Amino acid sequence: MSSLTPFQLALVVAILVLPIIPNLWAIWHIFRNDFATPAEKKGWIWLNVFLPVLGGIIYFFVGRRRTLDALPTSPQNDISQSS
Repeated sequence: MSSLTPFQLALVVAILVLPIIPNLWAIWHIFRNDFATPAEKKGWIWLNVFLPVLGGIIYFFVGRRRTLDALPTSPQNDISQSS
Protein backbone atom coordinates (compact mmCIF):
# COMPACT_ATOMS: atom_id res chain seq x y z
CA MET A 1 0.00 0.00 0.00
CA SER A 2 1.48 3.33 -1.01
CA SER A 3 1.34 6.40 1.17
CA LEU A 4 -0.14 9.65 0.00
CA THR A 5 2.03 12.55 -1.03
CA PRO A 6 1.40 15.86 0.78
CA PHE A 7 -0.45 17.18 -2.27
CA GLN A 8 -2.68 14.12 -2.45
CA LEU A 9 -3.40 14.33 1.26
CA ALA A 10 -4.32 18.02 0.96
CA LEU A 11 -6.57 17.20 -1.98
CA VAL A 12 -8.36 14.45 -0.06
CA VAL A 13 -8.86 16.73 2.94
CA ALA A 14 -10.21 19.51 0.70
CA ILE A 15 -12.62 17.12 -1.02
CA LEU A 16 -13.92 15.95 2.35
CA VAL A 17 -14.06 19.34 4.12
CA LEU A 18 -15.27 21.77 1.44
CA PRO A 19 -18.76 20.26 1.03
CA ILE A 20 -19.33 20.55 4.78
CA ILE A 21 -18.68 24.32 4.92
CA PRO A 22 -22.09 25.44 3.52
CA ASN A 23 -23.82 23.16 6.00
CA LEU A 24 -21.87 24.47 9.00
CA TRP A 25 -22.51 28.06 7.88
CA ALA A 26 -26.24 27.32 7.49
CA ILE A 27 -26.51 25.82 10.98
CA TRP A 28 -24.61 28.78 12.45
CA HIS A 29 -26.87 31.23 10.56
CA ILE A 30 -30.03 29.42 11.66
CA PHE A 31 -29.06 29.63 15.33
CA ARG A 32 -28.07 33.31 15.08
CA ASN A 33 -31.29 34.48 13.39
CA ASP A 34 -34.99 34.38 14.17
CA PHE A 35 -37.72 32.96 11.96
CA ALA A 36 -41.47 33.56 11.82
CA THR A 37 -42.13 30.46 13.93
CA PRO A 38 -40.00 28.11 16.03
CA ALA A 39 -41.23 25.25 13.82
CA GLU A 40 -39.68 26.88 10.76
CA LYS A 41 -36.35 27.21 12.56
CA LYS A 42 -36.50 23.56 13.63
CA GLY A 43 -37.36 22.54 10.08
CA TRP A 44 -34.27 24.23 8.68
CA ILE A 45 -32.11 22.60 11.34
CA TRP A 46 -33.57 19.17 10.55
CA LEU A 47 -33.01 19.73 6.84
CA ASN A 48 -29.34 20.47 7.47
CA VAL A 49 -28.94 17.50 9.78
CA PHE A 50 -30.53 14.93 7.47
CA LEU A 51 -29.38 16.35 4.12
CA PRO A 52 -26.01 17.81 5.08
CA VAL A 53 -24.55 19.14 1.83
CA LEU A 54 -27.84 19.67 0.01
CA GLY A 55 -29.49 21.23 3.08
CA GLY A 56 -26.78 23.87 3.36
CA ILE A 57 -27.09 24.79 -0.31
CA ILE A 58 -30.91 24.94 -0.16
CA TYR A 59 -30.72 27.11 2.96
CA PHE A 60 -28.27 29.47 1.27
CA PHE A 61 -30.62 30.12 -1.65
CA VAL A 62 -34.01 29.92 0.11
CA GLY A 63 -33.80 29.91 3.90
CA ARG A 64 -31.56 32.85 4.64
CA ARG A 65 -34.09 35.19 3.03
CA ARG A 66 -36.79 33.89 5.37
CA THR A 67 -35.10 35.10 8.57
CA LEU A 68 -36.51 38.01 10.50
CA ASP A 69 -34.34 41.02 11.08
CA ALA A 70 -32.30 40.44 14.22
CA LEU A 71 -33.04 42.75 17.10
CA PRO A 72 -30.30 45.34 17.55
CA THR A 73 -28.20 44.90 20.64
CA SER A 74 -27.28 47.81 22.83
CA PRO A 75 -23.64 48.96 22.82
CA GLN A 76 -23.47 48.28 26.58
CA ASN A 77 -24.11 44.56 26.00
CA ASP A 78 -21.34 44.42 23.40
CA ILE A 79 -18.84 46.04 25.78
CA SER A 80 -19.70 43.75 28.71
CA GLN A 81 -19.45 40.60 26.57
CA SER A 82 -16.05 41.50 25.12
CA SER A 83 -14.32 41.79 28.50
